[in-house]
Amino acid sequence: MTKALFFDIDGTLVSFTTHRIPASAIEALEAAKAKGMRIFIATGRPRVIINNLAALQERGLIDGYITMNGAYCFVDDTVIYKSPIPTAEVDVLTGFCHERNIPCILVGEHDICANQPGEIVTEIFNNQLKTAPIEPKPYTSDHSNKEFYQLTPFINAKEEQIILPSLPNCEMGRWHPAFVDITAKGNTKQHGIDEIIRYFGIRLEDTVAFGDGGNDIGMLRHAGIGVAMGNAKDDVKAAADYITTSVDDNGIANALKQLEIIES
Repeated sequence: MTKALFFDIDGTLVSFTTHRIPASAIEALEAAKAKGMRIFIATGRPRVIINNLAALQERGLIDGYITMNGAYCFVDDTVIYKSPIPTAEVDVLTGFCHERNIPCILVGEHDICANQPGEIVTEIFNNQLKTAPIEPKPYTSDHSNKEFYQLTPFINAKEEQIILPSLPNCEMGRWHPAFVDITAKGNTKQHGIDEIIRYFGIRLEDTVAFGDGGNDIGMLRHAGIGVAMGNAKDDVKAAADYITTSVDDNGIANALKQLEIIES
């Protein structure tokens, strides 16, 4: 019996075209909540730039959050799991980016900054994802005692393979061709699901996960049922148990009806 629903944000709940949650999805989640479903967010975004869920938050529909691709999970004001990247590997990656003048976003527990910020950061994060401007700040030895939970270097797939062997204690998850999200090894959205369901006493087989990006593949395979959006790429769809319509074509509502979680 389904008891928990996990949703990626960008491209799943929120349209890349309108930058909003479709009205049909809001209504569907209200109906699911009324039937006793727990609703959770599973995103690569850190808490500080989750700025597009007000329509759900104002209605009290969200029960908890998996953020930074599983590196930081919380329920209300209670942090139920967090795991920073080893400082030595933060040093390695920021050094790699500095040598090549590659932008890199660093995310702490309550803040976010950008090293070597360039037009690409503004274009993708500010213009496309509609976040507030990210503070430019160099990574220095002053950060040696600071914990970072996610690094987002603007490297392509080839550069990712170059740096990967130097980061043995890290995970990489790519949902955009221009950058990759890096967390400490073991921190993934699927691990975040495990932390959330342990906290709430929910069985894995009673979960449904919804996603569209490469960093959603693991959780779609892991959840009781994995649902890929119609706008997802083929590798994401191949990992899912069910493929719904796109985010802009009532994909969330259609899937919840098809799976008989809410009434048609």
